[in-house]
Amino acid sequence: MPSGTESRRVTIHDVARAAGVSRQTVSRALNDKGEIERSTKQRVLDAALALGYRPSRFARGLVRQDTITVGLVIPDLLNPFFTEVAHAALEAARSRGWHVVVYDTADSAQEEFGTLQVIASQVDAVVGYFSRSEGEIEQLARGLPVVLIDREGDTERFSSIRIDGRDGVKAAISYLVEAGHRHIGMLDHAARAQPSGRHAWFADAMAACGLGDGPVCRADQSVEGGDAALERLLAEHPEVTAVFTFNDVIAIGALRGARRIGRSVPRDLAVIGFDGVGLGALVEPQLSSVALDTRRLGVLAVEQAARLLTGSDPLSPEDLVTRAELRLRESA
Repeated sequence: MPSGTESRRVTIHDVARAAGVSRQTVSRALNDKGEIERSTKQRVLDAALALGYRPSRFARGLVRQDTITVGLVIPDLLNPFFTEVAHAALEAARSRGWHVVVYDTADSAQEEFGTLQVIASQVDAVVGYFSRSEGEIEQLARGLPVVLIDREGDTERFSSIRIDGRDGVKAAISYLVEAGHRHIGMLDHAARAQPSGRHAWFADAMAACGLGDGPVCRADQSVEGGDAALERLLAEHPEVTAVFTFNDVIAIGALRGARRIGRSVPRDLAVIGFDGVGLGALVEPQLSSVALDTRRLGVLAVEQAARLLTGSDPLSPEDLVTRAELRLRESA
């Protein structure tokens, strides 16, 4: 990681903070727009001069809008959920004539660090999935506009697209309970140091149905991981008759594991995933899932990046939420 003494590029957010105005006001002042008072404009220009602010290539007009390059950071392109999000983002960027450079970090914090080290010199904005702290992202991205996907932003420096699956998970657990299931387990994400947010939604949904937090087994994000985790879960808790999983890839692995150990789905074991990827309709039995609109995620990411680049008013936090809904198929 760069040392704390390494200088970083002064950003439009720094100028806005120093001048006591919004980022949009700084953009208007620097571009000599007439919608702000003369005294405000001068205060912004003085702050920019004092800080040594240099606008980005895009803001200075050194590149045309149709030559903008966006860095799309994805943790695992083998996971069809991320592939669907990437496809939507690529389509949205292509419609603007933009270029996209896709980085696959292999769900590795170290690979993510390396990606962020080189990304600033290659792109005009960054969108994607990050596990690093916002301080690290800021230091490594060097003032580039950044849009975080599926993560709450801790500061105003970054824009965030949130995923809200609370109601969808509640609907899934309620459906299982109404179907007669009382022993419901979960296969959570193994790579997280702490239980995932989806586990919190699961626990809340179980409590709302009058059940205690069901048994949880950690699973690698792969078909093999879901298969192995289901076997461990049922070996330790044979009373379990339904399983909710962190994502659809793990759920598809659970379907395979259930078949391997002689449990019929859904007769002996109900399985509900999370994400709603198209692959779920192609497996046998077809996978029930708490489904997200992957196209909306990709499009929102590019739209927000465009607004940040041009200094337009960003979408509101409420407009940047993607909510999940229960999609019932054959596995539950």
